[in-house]
Amino acid sequence: MPETVPFDAEAFLATLTRKPGVYRMLGNDGEVLYVGKARNLRSRVGSYFRASGLTAKTMALVARIQAIEVTVTASETEALLLEQSLIKSERPPYNVVLRDDKSYPYIYLTDHSDFPRLTFHRGAKRKTGQYFGPYPSAGAVRESLNILQKLFRIRQCDDTFYKNRSRPCLQYQIQRCSGPCVDLVDAETYAEDVRFATMFLEGKSQAVLDAYKEQMTTAADAQDYERAARFRDQIARLRRVQEQQYVHAEEGDVDVFAAASTSGVHCVQAMFIRQGRLLGSRTWFPKNELGLETAEVLEAFVSQYYLAGREREVPRRVITSEALPEAELLARTLSERGERRVQVVNDVRGQRARWQTMALENARYNLNAYLADKRNVFARFVALQEGLGLDVMPERLECFDISHTMGEGTVASCVVFDTNGPLKSDYRRFNIEDITGGDDFAAMEQALRRRYTRLKQGEGTMPDVLIIDGGIGQLNRAQRVLEDLQVDDVVLLGIAKGPTRKPGLEKFFLGDEEVRLPAGGDATHLLQHIRDEAHRFAITGHRQRRAKKRQQTELESIPGVGPKRRRELLTHFGGIRTLKGASLEEIRKVPGINNKLAQEIYDALHAE
Repeated sequence: MPETVPFDAEAFLATLTRKPGVYRMLGNDGEVLYVGKARNLRSRVGSYFRASGLTAKTMALVARIQAIEVTVTASETEALLLEQSLIKSERPPYNVVLRDDKSYPYIYLTDHSDFPRLTFHRGAKRKTGQYFGPYPSAGAVRESLNILQKLFRIRQCDDTFYKNRSRPCLQYQIQRCSGPCVDLVDAETYAEDVRFATMFLEGKSQAVLDAYKEQMTTAADAQDYERAARFRDQIARLRRVQEQQYVHAEEGDVDVFAAASTSGVHCVQAMFIRQGRLLGSRTWFPKNELGLETAEVLEAFVSQYYLAGREREVPRRVITSEALPEAELLARTLSERGERRVQVVNDVRGQRARWQTMALENARYNLNAYLADKRNVFARFVALQEGLGLDVMPERLECFDISHTMGEGTVASCVVFDTNGPLKSDYRRFNIEDITGGDDFAAMEQALRRRYTRLKQGEGTMPDVLIIDGGIGQLNRAQRVLEDLQVDDVVLLGIAKGPTRKPGLEKFFLGDEEVRLPAGGDATHLLQHIRDEAHRFAITGHRQRRAKKRQQTELESIPGVGPKRRRELLTHFGGIRTLKGASLEEIRKVPGINNKLAQEIYDALHAE
């Protein structure tokens, strides 16, 4: 087999243009590894080959490059469009790829002259008529059609069924159709129902409600009580729908995209608002092989969503949870494609800010749900077994971390995961005492000795893998503790943070040997997740201990305030900060505090 000739980056860059364009990085056998765009091709491509400052993931990409192909474009906008088209067709492993090929569904109102129908539609809008949407899913369309049937009784049957009826169908019997197929409703009344249905789909439900009220009053004044009762029932149904749906009076078409990330996993949440009405939302979990920042992942995703997939309707405003690095370029490109002004914004207020917050909260919730999903957790345990070369799959992991502030209030955390995810009932914290402040090695040793002495005595379950948040030094100290306690059936794994502490740059150690795990793989995500959870649990405990100590320290200096009175004061006011803001009269109300002592407490807490 012929030897592979290394890519000569210096020679390639020497002839590379400074114009805008798109570059494709190729590996063995012409495999497309990565597609990118650039305002200045030589400057952008050259940044991959600089001597320092590259992340481990980028260095791994560069090591695989055998060739680079370049397409020069006339503008940045053309480069962005071509980049997204190539990502769509090539699906390079190092790009953030939108794995969503399907078009979005609409509600379609036909243009029949007398009795139009409402129906589900997906695909190109070739037919004449009105389209409402897009909706995030077929289920959202069907739910909306179901509501429309109840409210306006517009037919949804196909034309063949409609033209061959001699008696009304079941939909008429259950009051979900007005029966135009057998002339049970006149064209004028039906047209009015269609008008109201259209207004409702455009987000003007309040206007429909007002019209119904007016017609009910008119019918009642004319003593047409049957017709008035029908409008009364429609008003009641419409009010119930308004209570169930999130509607805002401000008209406008907006798409909102929010991104959340933790433990190397990213979640993108999209919400679709039309005429101020939330139609629904969708969730994606894009891969991030290059370890991009959250804003960069979101920008790559949004660009692909509109430019690389099927032709999608672009609203006048796109709101993002992060400030996109090239928001102006994306807005300009979307404006040119849609032939109208499109804004891509992050800094919003009022109702739009509430939509933005809602999308971000949903992204965080769905990310946590994804990480906690038992199927995903089990797959990560299997991947960890393969990555560490273990004979059997581990079923229980423990991870330790240390937290303190300049040596004050040191707390060690122990979190436990099993194949169902975090096992919070088995979490433990250890208040570390009698060590030199800031000595993390001694703190880790004390926590491990206390924990594993109890486990050796049968006061808990031994883990299959013990994970230490630290490098070789911490790992060696932990190994010595386990040897002293004669714990020899636990795999010891260390996680050392990367140079910039970014997820994906960690190093993993079994003993003195480094274990290489795929940066974006399931095993790495599992270890990042348990490490982050141990860190969170340790910090929470440390802050609680530090706050408690500082509260007690301020009160301990006051003569006559012993442990019982300190407890009464802190319980009564909820904390030292509230106590400091209390008046002398309020302090006197605390049980066991007389007037003289209240004055001393007040003076001590307000002394300069």
